[in-house]
Amino acid sequence: MNLPAILLGLINIAIVIAILLLIGAVILWFMSWMGMAVPPNVQKGYLVVVALIGLYLLVSLLLGIPSVRIIGFHPITGSTIATPSPT
Repeated sequence: MNLPAILLGLINIAIVIAILLLIGAVILWFMSWMGMAVPPNVQKGYLVVVALIGLYLLVSLLLGIPSVRIIGFHPITGSTIATPSPT
């Protein structure tokens, strides 16, 4: 693996973590706007889940194994279903 690929992977990991933290901040803001407080245990638990997702993405980048696509979707171009032969 070359250096540009590693840098792009690290930037991708940073973007995913930033989006997840932004989602958590918006939920926290919305809950405070509704007058309900989010318990600190739930906030810490969310941060642990985000950290585990970041760790998973980092390990999959370093080991070269595929990771689950979180943002974006690329449809399968080839047929993966076995079809019977006409003969």
